[in-house]
Amino acid sequence: MRIKNIFLLIIIIFITACSNQTDEIPTATESIFLTLPVTDTPSLPTETPQPTLTPVPAIQRAKYSLNVLMDYDAHAVNVDETILYPNLTGKQLNNLVIAIVPNLWQGSFNLTSVMIKGETITNYIITNQRLDIPLSFFLAPNETLEIKIQYSLALPFAEQEDPSISRPRIYGYTSRQINLTNWYPFVVPNINGEWILHEPWYYGEHLVYDAADYEVTLNFADPATAPIVASSGVPEIQADGSTIYKINSARTFALSASRDFQTSSTQVGDVTLTSYYFPFNESAGQAALQATNEALQIFSQRYGAYQHKSLAVVMGDFNDGMEFSAFYYLSKDFYNLYDGTPANYLTFVAVHETAHQWWFDQISNDQALQPWIDEALATYSERIYYENVHPDLVSWWWTYRIDFYKPEGFVDIPIYEGQGFRPYTNAVYFQGAKFLENLRTRIGDEAFFAFIQDYVKQSNGKIINANDFFAFSKHTPRSIFQI
Repeated sequence: MRIKNIFLLIIIIFITACSNQTDEIPTATESIFLTLPVTDTPSLPTETPQPTLTPVPAIQRAKYSLNVLMDYDAHAVNVDETILYPNLTGKQLNNLVIAIVPNLWQGSFNLTSVMIKGETITNYIITNQRLDIPLSFFLAPNETLEIKIQYSLALPFAEQEDPSISRPRIYGYTSRQINLTNWYPFVVPNINGEWILHEPWYYGEHLVYDAADYEVTLNFADPATAPIVASSGVPEIQADGSTIYKINSARTFALSASRDFQTSSTQVGDVTLTSYYFPFNESAGQAALQATNEALQIFSQRYGAYQHKSLAVVMGDFNDGMEFSAFYYLSKDFYNLYDGTPANYLTFVAVHETAHQWWFDQISNDQALQPWIDEALATYSERIYYENVHPDLVSWWWTYRIDFYKPEGFVDIPIYEGQGFRPYTNAVYFQGAKFLENLRTRIGDEAFFAFIQDYVKQSNGKIINANDFFAFSKHTPRSIFQI
């Protein structure tokens, strides 16, 4: 009998089956409720003119403007942030939920002030990574709201945990690197009337992001000893010594700074690729750049155009890889163990993180509840890279990368049900790659890649779910839906 395409494909994914990055979970800080003390103030004369606020014009997506002063040696950052938030929910809003992830580390996030429509807000509530702001008015659909936030960051030491239990921390500093990841307050997505901000977990990623535009102005407390900076945006050096970084339609803005960075760059069309690595790792740094270059060209042909003007490949002073918009980290272990060949972790993880520029940045999903949507595709993209660049290593990749771990379990599980880092990765990443391989085998290359390209085109800039993914089944032969 025939059944609807979407439900059969869901069955397929489970039959076939039958981690970007949550930092370690620190002790939660106490909830804080702030109110303005009552004071006796004289009333203004009735004839005093009141300021008239000019309405903010409607915009397609949120815009984040951050004025940043970094004291590299003190591991301290001061920020003046302005958010232009358009209400694209289709409903009027009377509150906002803003993620403040650095507040998960006690004493790291210090809020100075919040202003909305030029007025200081004091009746907000801070609970761990969540900032709730009630509005004294209704924000109408398509109306844009200006939010100003002043705060400072006291960066924590990025102490590494047991990788069998928890993914390493990235946010903070090490002896030779500062990493700003999920470091600024951002308005979380509102989907079907619900603000989406999940609890962090020991592995996997828990945050969900709307696409937004970013403009970050960076200054250093001591410009004479300023470090080398890798970032999500294209740098523009200003006459006053500051640097402005810009990136549009991005999910995140990440930044890494080190006085020890060495760099190598190459050009792919109008895209500048730059590899940032530490001394004695030049060979691996060049290899990571080459693999990224090759993967970017292949994925641009197979999936659709890369949408930014730069891509930073950053050696992380920790043992993990993690994606951000136009920016990704590779573990220092991958560099230290690089053997000079493409048959190694450095190469296939570099390719994996490059693929996240499509399966995370261009198309976002709920990484906590349906992580397979980006991770399975990023993992399978490694196979697509090898078949195009090193076809003799495809069998090796399946054996070494996938089958070695004897993956099992359901692909479509939330991070909270992974039962540990290795079982979670086996199911979501590796079983997910097998599902995509089986799907491709059944429908053929032409239909498979037509499906992928249509999926990218129609989903770009959106947050999608599994139902959205399977809605593109029109590209598959009708016979696949026969039982």
